Amino acid sequence: MTCVDPSGPSAVRRPGLRRAIVLLVAVVLLLVGIAASLAVGSRWIPPEQVWEALVRPDESLAATIVRGQRVPRTLLAITVGMALAVAGAVMQSLTRNPLADPGILGVSAGAGLAVVAAVALAGYVGIWFYLWFAFAGAAVASLVVYLLGSAPGLAATPARLALGGIAVSAAATSLVQTVILTDQTAFNEFRFWAAGSLEGRRWDVLAAVVPFVVLGLVVAVAVGPALNALALGEETGRALGVRFRSTVAATMAAVVLLCGAATAAVGPVGFVGLGVPILARALIGQDQRWVNLAAALYGPALLLLADVVGRRLAGGSEVQVGIVTAIIGGPVFVAVVRRTRSKAV
Repeated sequence: MTCVDPSGPSAVRRPGLRRAIVLLVAVVLLLVGIAASLAVGSRWIPPEQVWEALVRPDESLAATIVRGQRVPRTLLAITVGMALAVAGAVMQSLTRNPLADPGILGVSAGAGLAVVAAVALAGYVGIWFYLWFAFAGAAVASLVVYLLGSAPGLAATPARLALGGIAVSAAATSLVQTVILTDQTAFNEFRFWAAGSLEGRRWDVLAAVVPFVVLGLVVAVAVGPALNALALGEETGRALGVRFRSTVAATMAAVVLLCGAATAAVGPVGFVGLGVPILARALIGQDQRWVNLAAALYGPALLLLADVVGRRLAGGSEVQVGIVTAIIGGPVFVAVVRRTRSKAV
């Protein structure tokens, strides 16, 4: 009888094969989302016309729509989806909380409050103006959440950080409502921006946010090994040489860059940062480096497909992508809460 060692080469190859399949599926979904985003809209453009518009542009209406509107919109959806998904992935890893995402922990609300307050106080509008205030608001919200979650003598546990994020989100939302009810300019701008929409975004918006998203992704990738070590516990992580405060600071900087840029570009879009990292971990394992990669592929795919659904959901009008992702993400959030409670019992 021949005995097979379960720890042999075949067992080593299985995780690699699983990851390859998961990433291949993500790439296929992303390509499908890109194709649908370029073809589907208020005006259906056949795939052959889309291809012609991309490789041999002319003055036709189809080429104008594809190159002037749908290409920048598609690229922006990829950028924003990647930013939100990776931001949620590193935040969940840092807090060891599957409910953590830029929306639930108050980062998006802080960015939104800063933008609305800046419009009301200064009267300026525009992507470059939004960017800096969105970054400032996201940074302040992150700091406040961390301070609330780590009161004197207490460690910043996942539960305390989540409660701090809920408090910051509630306070920021109340302040936003107060500002827009007293300032017509802020209300008009907020109404266009706050639902989370890719509609009307052009090349200037994409050019403004891409450098910050790229920088945030680089930082997120760099802290991956340290987050893997901290997943074993703070003391174990320190014993392995991880500098805890530096890792926390770098992770929060990545979240601020990614979430601030995404929020400034399209407004608050919920649940991409929650659901995609959960899916990535379920499919690919707990290694943060692979989770970041899977999130960077599935996040854009989800946002593109949600945007396409929103374009066709209401017939002649368009449903904002933030509303569609909320509809998709609501059941996911409930399922995660129920699973977390069942494990705690």
